[in-house]
Amino acid sequence: MYDVIVIGARCAGSPTAMLFARQGYRVLLLEKAKFPQDTLSSHYIHMQGMSLLSRWGLLDKLERAGCRKITKQSYEGPGVRVEGFSLPLEGLNYTYAPRRYVLDPLLAEGAVEAGVDFQESCAVKDLLWEDDRVVGVKYTTPAGTETTERARLVVGADGMRSLVARKTAAQNVIEHPRVTCTYYSYWANVPTHFELYERPGRWIGVIPTNDDLTLLMTYFPQDEYNDVRKGVEPFYLETFRSTAPELYERMQSGERVEQLYGTGHQENYFRKAYGPGWVLVGDAVNHKDSITARGITEAFVQAQTLTDNIGDKLHEDAALASALRAYENNLSGEALSHYQGALNVAELKPQGRVDMLQKLVGHQEHIDRYFSTLSGACSIDDFYNDELLDLLDMN
Repeated sequence: MYDVIVIGARCAGSPTAMLFARQGYRVLLLEKAKFPQDTLSSHYIHMQGMSLLSRWGLLDKLERAGCRKITKQSYEGPGVRVEGFSLPLEGLNYTYAPRRYVLDPLLAEGAVEAGVDFQESCAVKDLLWEDDRVVGVKYTTPAGTETTERARLVVGADGMRSLVARKTAAQNVIEHPRVTCTYYSYWANVPTHFELYERPGRWIGVIPTNDDLTLLMTYFPQDEYNDVRKGVEPFYLETFRSTAPELYERMQSGERVEQLYGTGHQENYFRKAYGPGWVLVGDAVNHKDSITARGITEAFVQAQTLTDNIGDKLHEDAALASALRAYENNLSGEALSHYQGALNVAELKPQGRVDMLQKLVGHQEHIDRYFSTLSGACSIDDFYNDELLDLLDMN
């Protein structure tokens, strides 16, 4: 019998399993894929996530895996352009945006090094129950054999379509309609930094990633999804030409080296986070529009928060229930703020941002603090300090 079984070994599951194992628990980590395997992602790790990777001893591995350091960010909207970067966090002044076939195996390796029993190509079919409590899982091994394992706690880190959420009837406690659809690909020989471009109804994200490639992402309103999906490439290229013509010129000397990937199914919700014998982390508990690229970072934060709250209390009923409740309550703080921020950006209505940023031009400290609000190095409340409010009032 295990202490913890974690279902899903990507950005939420592997760190959760690793941290539980480092606390001395016996942990089973099950993953349906065979790594390395890519997945839809915006790749970017914000400063908050970088600090956790550093704390976990995994940051050097990313650098050795061919990631490019990101030290500059820009935003361009109608009539305004600002450049800067997030404030440092715990001594770090750069970020990474690794491909998922690089990042996910690295995280799983960290779990194995901590003592986790990691099993790939395993399809979880059902949960085991006793007296209305989850007590384990039923899954199929790579050889096709159906087997069961029991544990004190089952962690659903199995994404937006979580089996754990479905089998436990974890309801959405917050929910909003889909807002955007996104399509992207990878380009070689396009000189870039971390760049954002916005026009009414359009958004572009430019993110340097592994092996000297750049992720070039486009976002469209959800109500255009059916039209976009019928002519993805023309919509994609026209968005760069009309929204970021200077970037479009740079693209002409480069080369798209992979197909176009995308989705119109970006759900926005918080689910009930836990129940007797189970808990959800990552996209399984909270998913939002990817336009602010917060998914990886928040998966890391949730893994740390959950395991910190439980600590050595896993086998004490009352203490475990209290720890899980504290974890769920934590989601209503910073995570909810970032959720609301993503929905705001995803409306693709830049005027409010443009008006504010125009007032910040020439005030580099405030520009960097603005970039820091998404990175996790500065809270929204700290950003809107007295000095900034005075500046905005004067203008």
